[in-house]
Amino acid sequence: MKIHFHDSGTLLMTEGPIGRQMITFAIPIFLGQLFQQLYNTVDTIIVGNLLGDHALSAVASSGNLIMLLVGFFNGLSMGASVVISQAFGAGKQKELTRTIHTSIALGLLLSIVLALLGRWLSPIILVWMQTPPEVLPLSNSYFEVYFTGIIGLVLYNIFSAILRAVGDSKHPLYFLMISSGLNVVMDLVFIAVFHWGVAGAAIATVISQAVSAILALRTLLKADGPHRVELTRLRIHWPQLKQIVRYGIPTGVQNSIISLANVVVQSNINSFGSLAMAGCGAYSKVEGFVFLPIMSFGMAISTFVGQNLGAGDTDRAKSGASFGVRCSCAAAEVVGVLFFLFAPSMIWLFDQNPEVIAFGALRAQTNALFYFLLAYSHAISAVCRGAGKPAVPMNVMLVCWCLIRVGFLWITAPFHNIAFVNWVYPMTWALSSIFFFWYSHRKNFLTSSILAAGKDESAKETADENVSSRPVAAPVLALEADDAADEENKETMLVLNSVSRNEESSRSIRGGGGCRCVDGGRNLRPNPLDEN
Repeated sequence: MKIHFHDSGTLLMTEGPIGRQMITFAIPIFLGQLFQQLYNTVDTIIVGNLLGDHALSAVASSGNLIMLLVGFFNGLSMGASVVISQAFGAGKQKELTRTIHTSIALGLLLSIVLALLGRWLSPIILVWMQTPPEVLPLSNSYFEVYFTGIIGLVLYNIFSAILRAVGDSKHPLYFLMISSGLNVVMDLVFIAVFHWGVAGAAIATVISQAVSAILALRTLLKADGPHRVELTRLRIHWPQLKQIVRYGIPTGVQNSIISLANVVVQSNINSFGSLAMAGCGAYSKVEGFVFLPIMSFGMAISTFVGQNLGAGDTDRAKSGASFGVRCSCAAAEVVGVLFFLFAPSMIWLFDQNPEVIAFGALRAQTNALFYFLLAYSHAISAVCRGAGKPAVPMNVMLVCWCLIRVGFLWITAPFHNIAFVNWVYPMTWALSSIFFFWYSHRKNFLTSSILAAGKDESAKETADENVSSRPVAAPVLALEADDAADEENKETMLVLNSVSRNEESSRSIRGGGGCRCVDGGRNLRPNPLDEN
């Protein structure tokens, strides 16, 4: 069965073959992240081979600090993605349009805050992380440039989250391919030709991120679907901001919690010297490739679950979640086995120093065979986010990946053995996976949050319609242009109310050869038979 994309490049996942839809959506994400990881890796290889061990340590170990400061803001973009995917799945064009413009306006404000915080806090945190004196000036130089141009990264994350929420995972792939190639070329020019050192690597990264953000914005401005962006409509809509914050804050806190724990881990690694920093930093770059299928299926799961719960189809959401979890775990373990077998050769690409290779290979051979646990935890977290329950993974990560991880390192610190640092990851992955397995098998795992909220919203809108239909003496105030979509959404709301009361009628609607309202009811497309 052929999967039909809309003219605007969006993909409605509430109908059609589940497995094929998720893979079709996940593959462009995987390829896009692959290109991004490749240019990050090439960036590190260029720095390590042209600038030496100290520069490699400064750049390769930067990821944890960046995620500590950026991760919270990325969580807000993920929260916006959940709200957008639910509105898109339910055919609510007004809410969709307002959420999109609110998220972009919020991104502009937050990028300014993040730039100021990053430049102020990064030198302080680097000292707290026990960064070796010979590496500290290089790290400061890198972060000063990176956070000055952080607006490109923040806005690109917002723009790509919007596109993926409506099922368009292809355009972000194209943008990452372009920015990845541009970054590699600029790395060589700025480092090998202009001799700008680690600052040159940071400048190349900032420019490439800005280019990808501009390309994504151009696509949204020219879109002919309900996700079209108009700069004159950028403003904060408070009801939509409240939803973004509701779903985004827990995910942002989760990201920051994980990053904080990883900063503690990095500070322990730093205590073993610059060679350990270089080896573990090289390992982290290779591990980034392992994380690609986990990230790709995680985004696919979150979008699929969000759209289908927005449309009231709980059974389909569960089937898609189960498929995505299995694929993510299998793919991560296959890559992990390969990394376990060829770890020394992979670390050698970054640095030929035998001690650096030894540190990196030891960590790889400790962690690699347990990547299926990492994948499982992230996949169930994605299900929870798509279901509008981001507080669940936040609490699990707080306990397992922060408190227990940091506590274990504090207890074992007197032994000063890097093996304890390496083993803390698979140990905490296992603990979180055990809880997520129990939680995911509870009754009403996916239904308690989203569908209840949908019933309340439907009742409220019905009451508003009844009030507006009564005769009034005062003239009716003019509505904004996007409010005109209310009338077009009546049919969708009737479907949602029917689904909430009777699961059987949902299957009848999808399987009876009828039509599904798409893009706020403007386009009626034949409804293909579901398949799983």
